[in-house]
Amino acid sequence: MKPESKEATNIVILGSTGSIGTQTLDIIREYPGRFRAVGLAARRNWELLARQAREFLPRRVAIADKSQHDNLRGALADLPIEVEAGDDAVADIASMGEADTVVTAMVGYSGLIPTIKAIAAGKRIALANKETLVVAGELITRLLKDSESEIIPVDSEHSAIFQCLVGENRPAMRKIILTASGGPFRTLSAKELENVTVDDALRHPNWDMGAKVTIDSASMMNKGFEMIEARWLFDCDPRNIEIAVHPQSVIHSMVEFHDGSIKAQLGVPDMHLPIRYALGYPERLATDTAPLSLRDYATLTFEAPDMERFPLLRLAFEAIGKGGNMPCILNAANEVAVDAFLRGKIRFTDMPVIAETAMSRMEYSGDVSIDTLVSTNRETRMFAESLL
Repeated sequence: MKPESKEATNIVILGSTGSIGTQTLDIIREYPGRFRAVGLAARRNWELLARQAREFLPRRVAIADKSQHDNLRGALADLPIEVEAGDDAVADIASMGEADTVVTAMVGYSGLIPTIKAIAAGKRIALANKETLVVAGELITRLLKDSESEIIPVDSEHSAIFQCLVGENRPAMRKIILTASGGPFRTLSAKELENVTVDDALRHPNWDMGAKVTIDSASMMNKGFEMIEARWLFDCDPRNIEIAVHPQSVIHSMVEFHDGSIKAQLGVPDMHLPIRYALGYPERLATDTAPLSLRDYATLTFEAPDMERFPLLRLAFEAIGKGGNMPCILNAANEVAVDAFLRGKIRFTDMPVIAETAMSRMEYSGDVSIDTLVSTNRETRMFAESLL
């Protein structure tokens, strides 16, 4: 590694072995004097985590799966790196003293507690874990008001909205327009969707993402979660969030203002761009990466989403409309359903059935305390598993 300057920003990456995590490390390689990885955490891929630790020499690493602790510790025994294991260890790394920015890239509900820890420690959070705000947006918003912490979104759509709002008077925002690729099944009929395979669903036409997010994109659950996330990130009524299917994935999202003007952020479909922006904000970091060429996109198209063929998007609007623990119920049921689909236990079209059944059967609560959300998540997962 090249030596870093004393002014280097210290980065903790939660989910360093996943798609966003590995691309974040690409950015650190791109700017060796600007960023330094001081903490890395992963769910269970100890071998890749060990290789990352050997390259970047963080002070601490953590593996959530305790059964992999000995493997990881043995692989790093010759290095002065603290090696920890368990969910608590992952959460503790999120609040380590020398960290300036915490990239929360863990998939699903697992990102919630570490994000809360990072907020309590006053860290800047580069948020790539949308489920945190889906499950606990009201709670996170409340915690941020009492903390020096700030959230810079990493999701390409929310990064686009954030960029469109920089320098604007926030009350002038009339509407958010979230763009969606439509996924690999955009043109399939309801009957054809019954027979799609896991391999079909994992072939996203534009983006390179992890398995869970790719399946959520195919079902449009991902866009529903992004709508809920946008509601909390930008204090926007869900009725003022529009979904526009944009197959080319060049316009990442738009903001309409009350004077009728619309601002859009465009770029190549590459997650390095929003990650780089979040790490460098408010500075835009120069890069040699080839920019978007509009000559390559003679036509940009938009269409309304079909909520009959993709009912999980409809359920997301229903969940945020109900509020309370309902988004938590939807998220937990969906995580179980996606895992079951990936394991070949259910069909693609069974996923919204499981989610809707959970939303209708689980006990609703307007309380969004951490205790309520933890119990809701646990009980909904057990119920959803019983439906498989």
